[in-house]
Amino acid sequence: MIRVYTGNAFDVVGARSGTNFRVDSNAQWMDETFEIRVRNHKKETANVRVVEHLYRWTNWKLTEQSHQFKKRDAQTIEFR
Repeated sequence: MIRVYTGNAFDVVGARSGTNFRVDSNAQWMDETFEIRVRNHKKETANVRVVEHLYRWTNWKLTEQSHQFKKRDAQTIEFR
């Protein structure tokens, strides 16, 4: 389940899609890739908070990201 709260800024839209998924049951690892895009169709800037719930594991590592994030708890990260 994904919840997107955009407040009063209906011109700010977000989309999340899974772009890759690999699993090795023998070695007990999984690799997932997601793309989260946020677009602002307004003329003025908007502050956006993207919260991602990492629901598969509590032992995770982000290997690549376009923006810095804050770890909120064992399964939640936040991008501003």
